[in-house]
Amino acid sequence: MIHQKTTKDGNREIRICERKSIMDSRRICLGRIGKHPTVAYAAEELGRYLKRMDPALSVEIFPTDAVTDTAVPVIWVGKDPSFCTEVPAVENPSLDDVIAIKIENGGGYISGSNERSVLIAVYRLLKELGCDWVRPGVEGERIPQKEISCDHIQIQEKASYRHRGVCMEGAVSYENAAEMIDFLPKIGMNAYFIEHFEPVVFFRRWYNHKSNPYLQPTPISRDDVIAMRRALEKEIAKRGILYHKTGHGWTNEPFGMDGTSWSAVDPETVPEETRKFLAQIDGKRTLWKNIPMFTNLCYSQSEVRKRMIDAIVDHCEENPHIDLLHFWLADGTNNHCECEACAQMLPADWYVLMLNELDEALTARKINTKIVFLIYVDLLWAPQKYKLNNPDRFVLMFAPITRNYGQNYGEHLHFDGELPEYRRNKLDFAASLALNLAQLRQWQKGFAGDSFIYDYHLMYAHFNDPGYEACAKNVFEDMKGLSDMGLNGMVSCQLQRCFFPTALPMKTMAAALWDKNCDYEQMANAYYLSAFGPDGMLVRRYMQTISCQFAIYEGPSHGRGAKIDGQLCQNYRDLEQCVAEFAPIIDKYCGADAPWSADWQILKMHSQYVLTLAKALELTQSGDDAGAQDAIREMLDDINQNELALQKVVDGNKMKMHWSRRLDRSKCCTVDVL
Repeated sequence: MIHQKTTKDGNREIRICERKSIMDSRRICLGRIGKHPTVAYAAEELGRYLKRMDPALSVEIFPTDAVTDTAVPVIWVGKDPSFCTEVPAVENPSLDDVIAIKIENGGGYISGSNERSVLIAVYRLLKELGCDWVRPGVEGERIPQKEISCDHIQIQEKASYRHRGVCMEGAVSYENAAEMIDFLPKIGMNAYFIEHFEPVVFFRRWYNHKSNPYLQPTPISRDDVIAMRRALEKEIAKRGILYHKTGHGWTNEPFGMDGTSWSAVDPETVPEETRKFLAQIDGKRTLWKNIPMFTNLCYSQSEVRKRMIDAIVDHCEENPHIDLLHFWLADGTNNHCECEACAQMLPADWYVLMLNELDEALTARKINTKIVFLIYVDLLWAPQKYKLNNPDRFVLMFAPITRNYGQNYGEHLHFDGELPEYRRNKLDFAASLALNLAQLRQWQKGFAGDSFIYDYHLMYAHFNDPGYEACAKNVFEDMKGLSDMGLNGMVSCQLQRCFFPTALPMKTMAAALWDKNCDYEQMANAYYLSAFGPDGMLVRRYMQTISCQFAIYEGPSHGRGAKIDGQLCQNYRDLEQCVAEFAPIIDKYCGADAPWSADWQILKMHSQYVLTLAKALELTQSGDDAGAQDAIREMLDDINQNELALQKVVDGNKMKMHWSRRLDRSKCCTVDVL
């Protein structure tokens, strides 16, 4: 029994008295230090999982302000001066994650550099005890049934990189986003990014079901989205996760234009007073491709900059829970203002000028929010006249969206050619990583502050590798190479449902961001055994065979990539034989009463997908356009019919968009993404 009282000198006295029950022969006492909600959640999570592992175990949690002497062993959860010397030092304790665990004979501590780190440390301890989380949601939990023993556990780890986050993308239900947020600290990640003023486009893609005729739409309003976003913010705050917000929209919302999607609109709907602020291209000030999100503004106009800056400052003041606010210009390429004033400087110079003006305005209002600025497409050409006056305010985000995913950062650090000259609205964007990294280094010459990469491994490129083995290794090697690029982590712009057939790419991403020196083979093998049970290594060999058969992972693949051609598969008959030979093993485990049976069922549906995809690719490669179109439609229809069964592991909307564009953008059925 736990008894607490306050002594005359104001100190809290804690006594843990023995019970008479036989159950008390095995008991764990958790001392929750302080009142921070994330530490409270960490203690609750530890107690909950320990009880699931060992139902006969008695777990008691008691709150306290500080560590104190007790009659029986206690595991202290939180931060306390008595063991702060055991937590390795970091540059910025609020941003950098370190965990420290020391338990001897049922007593000790679980701590970290901040409250979020304490939660990460709890999950790290549980992993040491045999737990694992192979993908988001309860279906991804692997919780062993065993008698708990905490006789000797000592762990000290420091994350290799500061930024280890995920950005919401794709077609998303509230549950998809909430489960992703819950998953992140379990795999050592620490940040979540909700794009736009409101994430309307992502939720409507799912709930409206415009790309799937078999599903009944559930229309949602902007108010519905706001309610979901606020609920997600509570989940983010509960875990102490770093909260990134907005990005696109600052060139729209302050000027009366919608900044929540990439939809085309009637140009006549643009407010009359806004037209004078739009970028002038080919002598006209109008929407670029009729899409507000693609429309840059005339940044040489002081009123344009002031409106944007005032909106950002107000937003920061009204939302102090945002840790890192993203300020980006318009999306798209070759769409910057050509007026005489704007042409006097590069877009990057106008951008840095605005960033400096924003910093001055935030400082005047005593707002400390970090601002993330984006190095992307036209902005890859570094500024020539301006530099950031207060680097500590800003975080550089490098987004090589046109890159080739058959390359790794670390192998392309050196660029021997000449950097291309900036030509306003006549730019070509390289797939070469070496050139992209050379352009990053031009920015780094004038900015040595905090930075991370924003990449798209799990947006589209993973679809080109149906076995996920090539993709997973590429992600892993890229994360290892970030430090050589002078970058301090990654925020992954990715689908929330990217686990078809496995979650290996995301698990490798998280593992290498936490420890860039971890062993890939050991980590991958452990994943397959957790995800699929005793025959997990058979699954790995099967996936390796599938990955080796497909020949389309390399090359740029983001968005509206060019139609693929050439060799698409090494040998279609060998691929069919591989799938056929593995089918009995899949069937054996699909009906098993085991935690991994659901993942084997995913493999069964995946095997059919592989065959229909291979058929479409074979006909495309042979030049049989009519047959290819029939096969593509068959494949997309299969995806539609299985979408609910696969909802948590594959984004059917983006998968259909990807293949309809890559196999034949001109003839294949159009997918309405909104």
